[in-house]
Amino acid sequence: MEILEQQTNKQIGSFVADDYRTAAVFSKYGIDFCCKGHRTIHEVCEKNDINADELLNNLNAIMNSKTNENIDYKSWPLDLLAEYIEKKHHRYVEETIPVLKQFLDKLCKVHGNRHPELFEINELFSASAGELAAHMKKEELILFPFIKKMMKASISGQEIQAPGFGTVENPIAMMMQEHDNEGIRFRKIAELTNNYNPPADACNTYRVTFAMLNEFEQDLHLHIHLENNILFPKATDLEKLFLKK
Repeated sequence: MEILEQQTNKQIGSFVADDYRTAAVFSKYGIDFCCKGHRTIHEVCEKNDINADELLNNLNAIMNSKTNENIDYKSWPLDLLAEYIEKKHHRYVEETIPVLKQFLDKLCKVHGNRHPELFEINELFSASAGELAAHMKKEELILFPFIKKMMKASISGQEIQAPGFGTVENPIAMMMQEHDNEGIRFRKIAELTNNYNPPADACNTYRVTFAMLNEFEQDLHLHIHLENNILFPKATDLEKLFLKK
């Protein structure tokens, strides 16, 4: 409680400076962290009738979340790994895309004249957002359910019917091609953003947006790694076991 009370007197801009991921939280509450970043949590919550404890709990949840790169994903059951990808990486993409689209639109309006590359960055990201939304739905509605069905059958010793897509290798090939497409798109975004280094005249929103784009790409790299290098090969091997029976 004492920590929360101390944080109510901390400036909004300081939160974003300490951890840019908090920008998404402020945006969710409609709080301007850029031009009005000098205000304290207490001031902005009192003026906008926002529950300070709720806001701070959301901010602390973001700041205390860490990525554990030492997790042995290969040892996980396939159904657990598929569920993890959906709940962590798919949800991250779904929650982050609207925030980034809002920020990129703002940058184009405010800085587009001086930095015309922002329009191409915005266009590339918008295309990626649409493709990823469709991509994840195909995984959640078609591929992942079949992988979970195979896992359940392997545990119970039951047979499974051949899927409508023939073999699991077919949707996997499509998913991997779409992964490659996003890799190409984000390499172009990284090039246009000078590897996510904002220009000298960048405002706080500019810097936060580039940092978030960088994080988005890093998350996408792990997301694709878990699927291409672990989930998909193991799903293919598991299906082959059923075919041998």
